[in-house]
This record gives sequence, structure tokens and C-alpha cells, in this order.
Amino acid sequence: MNAIVALCHFCELHGPRTLFCTEVLHAPLPQGAGNGDSPGQGEQAEEEEGGIQMSSRIRAHSPAEGASAESSSPGPKKSDMCEGCRSLAAGHPGYISHDKETSIKYVSHQHPNHPQLFSIVRQACVRSLSCEVCPGREGPIFFGDEQHGFVFSHTFFIKDSLARGFQRWYSIIAIMMDRIYLINSWPFLLGKIRGIIDELQGKALKVFEAEQFGCPQRAQRMNTAFTPFLHQRNGNAARSLTSLTSDDNLWACLHTSFAWLLKACGSRLTEKLLEGAPTEDTLVQMEKLADLEEESESWDNSEAEEEEKAPVVPDGAEGRELTKCRAESSLLSDCGNWQPRKLSVFKSLRHMRQVLGAPSFRMLAWHVLMGNQVIWKSRDADLVQSAFEVLRTMLPVGCVRIIPYSDQYEEAYRCNFLGLSPHVQIPSHVLSSEFAVVVEAHTAPRSSLHPVGCEDDQSLSKYEFVVTSGSPVAADRVGPTILNKMEAALSNQNLSVGVVDQCLVCLKEEWMNKVKVLFKFTKVDSRPKEDTQKLLSILGASEEDNVKLLKFWMTGLSKTYKSHLMSTVRSPTASEPRN
Repeated sequence: MNAIVALCHFCELHGPRTLFCTEVLHAPLPQGAGNGDSPGQGEQAEEEEGGIQMSSRIRAHSPAEGASAESSSPGPKKSDMCEGCRSLAAGHPGYISHDKETSIKYVSHQHPNHPQLFSIVRQACVRSLSCEVCPGREGPIFFGDEQHGFVFSHTFFIKDSLARGFQRWYSIIAIMMDRIYLINSWPFLLGKIRGIIDELQGKALKVFEAEQFGCPQRAQRMNTAFTPFLHQRNGNAARSLTSLTSDDNLWACLHTSFAWLLKACGSRLTEKLLEGAPTEDTLVQMEKLADLEEESESWDNSEAEEEEKAPVVPDGAEGRELTKCRAESSLLSDCGNWQPRKLSVFKSLRHMRQVLGAPSFRMLAWHVLMGNQVIWKSRDADLVQSAFEVLRTMLPVGCVRIIPYSDQYEEAYRCNFLGLSPHVQIPSHVLSSEFAVVVEAHTAPRSSLHPVGCEDDQSLSKYEFVVTSGSPVAADRVGPTILNKMEAALSNQNLSVGVVDQCLVCLKEEWMNKVKVLFKFTKVDSRPKEDTQKLLSILGASEEDNVKLLKFWMTGLSKTYKSHLMSTVRSPTASEPRN
């Protein structure tokens, strides 16, 4: 994550000051951060945590080096700093962490070495401790602009028995140029930075209580109430944060925390580049995911309400009721949102075509594309699920309704893919219907099987597949255009399985575009049948099978697309005549 995390302090003598900042470096280290840091030199402590190698670089500078570093540093002069404004000692080159996974370095100094970054951090520091604060002057806030970056700031107080009001004002800021990313990271940053602040306040509170117990400052100040305040505070205005917390390793710990914060915040969110508009399959999947989340939230809320209102029942009864609820919820999830297992008995459409034979596969594929019910009977549930996993790739996501394996027949309106155990009786009207196809996997000797393309495939060696339908597809029937193109790709051995899969994706997108045109023409614009026939001829889909396919695939359109079309038609500007 390209960001800077900094700790800032409002000094009573010098105003807002940057105490400590950690930045991300993808390039070689800036001058002063890694000079002379060859292996074995200047590394006093190393440790590895979470894939990050922590190194404390403490190297003694010669007086000449210190003078040159001070003159080239963009930070304030030494004369303009007190103990409360300073974190690292003079000559301390800072801390550095190496991320072995990404080859990124996290470098900590009191100020960024780059003048432009120093200006950005300085401005964010001043704003976080002056005008951009929460009511009560303690809490998180967001501000920024495109030029100077966007800032997440969390102000807080640290107890100090010698300070005015017995507390000093600090802030932790995270600066980034990406506004959306920073806003999306708000909950994460708030929780982690709040944890760092709580730890600092806890340490300072212990020191404060110990000092107050030894020498109470309130009574002492009451006795010297008429002493000029400026003269009174000359000796106690400059107290470092290490003194307030009594922690000599404070800056090393802050470097570790800030480096982890930058790495974790950058790893939790990823960006995906989408070329062009999202496909209908993507939209349908997003809608199903949103429905699942909404259903899960409502289910959790109803359970919480039932727990509050439910009477006390015996343990055994409660266990039986919970078991019943789990069974029902698993059935619903299997019917509506089934995800196939990792096991693949059928590896691809080409593999299935080789196993079933070209005529049987064509009959099965025709019924799949037309939206007819596909019933698969077998003792092996994994075999059925792998077959459905392959066959569902022929259809848009919105047209797929699967019940992977059942002990009773389910009607066609509930599913177009149905897996059954062999003993289940299928109604006679379904067996004789032209809107259903049945695939039965019988145990048979190896000699009676169809030849399998892969010799090492032993999972299908014990099955014989029989494909039947009440209205079998005639061999001389033209069939839908997409089926003919699909079979041409599957039979072309020069095309790999991956190429065939991409070809299938392109074919589905081509016909889904035709479905969109037909939907708008017939459902939205309400054109007459004569115009619809002309449109189908233009689309190259005037044949009967193509028309049936388009009507079935129309049910797979996303709600987003349909509502968009309807809102466009109903808008006042849509009904105005075009000039």
C-alpha cells in the first residue's frame, strides 16, 4: 500500500510537529536511510514476523556526516526543536524492514527525506492538530484533497503530570493519494490504530499515576498560582514520549506496528481490472451473492428474536429442533445455490462426448440448450455432480437450477438438472415427454462400454450410459446454431480444451446479446409479431430451435439489466421525440 503513517504531536512551544513516520519504498532506499547498510554492518537487532525482516539500523555518524545530513534534511532545524518535538537521537538513521514476499521496504524516520513528501506530511500534521479535529478533540476524522493527498487522522491525549491540563495532544495519521482505498480501509485502520493508541495511553497512565503518587502536581501548582506561567513552564515543557511512557524501545515498537499496519492494510484489499461491461453471468452471480447475504442476515435476526421469545425447553428437544433446522437449510442451499465438488469424473464437454458417443451427446446437449429437464440416474453421486458441472457450462448462469442428488423426483419448474438414485421411480408422463431426457448409468462389463478417450480414466470403466427421451432428436435435424458450432469445436482435435472453453464463452456471449435485443424488442418496446420475425431473421435465429433457445435464455437475464431497461423506458426523457 502506497501510504505514509505518522505520529504527530502538538508542542506548547513550537506547535504541531511530526515525531515519527513510516513510509513504503518500492525503489532503492533514499540517501541517509541505508548508507553503509551492507550485510553485517550496522544491524544491531533483527527479527522476522509475518514475512517481514525487522532491522534496527543504528550507525554512528562522524561529525562531518552529521553536519551534512542536517543541512540536507528538509525537516526543522535543531534549534527549533525541543525534547517533546524529537523522537530519534541525532545521528540515528532510522529503522528499516524488508518484506521478503514482495521485496518492499518499510523505512521509518522522524521526517520523510523527500522534500515533497515532507511538505505533504507536514501539512497533514498541522491540519490534524489544528482545524481538522473531532468534537472533544479526540477521535478519528477524514480530510484531504487530490493535490496534497487524503488523510485518516485519529487524535488522542497522553497523560503528563508536568503539562498544562496534565495531558499532551497527539495524533496518528495515515496519508494516501487513493481516496476510495482509504475510505474502504476506514474500519480496519480505526481498529488497529485505536489499539496502538490504547497501548500508548496505558503506559503513560502508569507513569502519570506513579508521578502523582510521589509528588502531586495539583497542590504544588496551587501554591505557585501567581507565578508567571511562561517562567513556570520553562523547565517542564519539553518531555519526550519515551519519558512519558517510560519505554526506551518505543520507537522500534512503533516502527514494527506501523510497518505491519501498512503491509496488512495493503494486503486485505485487491483491485481487479474489468475490461468492458460485466457479463450477464457476472451480474447474476453478484445478485445471487447479495441475496445470500441478505437471507443470512435475516436468518440471524430471526434466530436472535426467537431466542429472546422462546420458552425454556429440555436439552433433548432443543437439540432435535436445531437438527431439523440445519437439515432444512442445507436442502434449500443445495437446491438453489449448489456448488459442485472438486472431484471431476467427467473432465470436459469433449470428454463427455467421447464417453457417451456423438449421437447421444448431441441429444443430451440439445435438451440442455432448450431448457428441458435433464435427469441423471446413478448410484454414484460424484458421477452425477461431475456431469452437471460440465453440462452447466453450456448455459448462462441464470438458466441453471440444479438439485444434485435426490431420493424423489422433483418437478421441472424446480430444476432443469436433477440427479436421482437408481431406485427412484420417474413418472410415466415425464418419461414420454419431449421436454425431458434421462441418462442412466448402468454397471456393465468393460467390453460393452463406449470407448473412453483417456486410457488412464478408471472411474468410468464400470458404467454404461443410456440416453433416452420421449422425443429423440432426429439425426437429420438442423438444431440450434450454437449447438452446431459447439460440436464443430469439440470435434476439432487441433483445439485444446482451454481453447474450446473460451470458444464456448464467446458463443454464449454472442447469443446472450441476441437475447438482450429480443427482450427489449418484445418485452420493453412491445413490437408486433411481424416485426419480431424480421428481427429474428436479421439476428440469424429464425429457425424454430433458435427461437426456443432465445426464449429460454431470456429467463437467465439479470435483474439489473431488466430493471435498467424498464427505468429507461419509464423516464420522462425516454418518451420525448428525438430531433
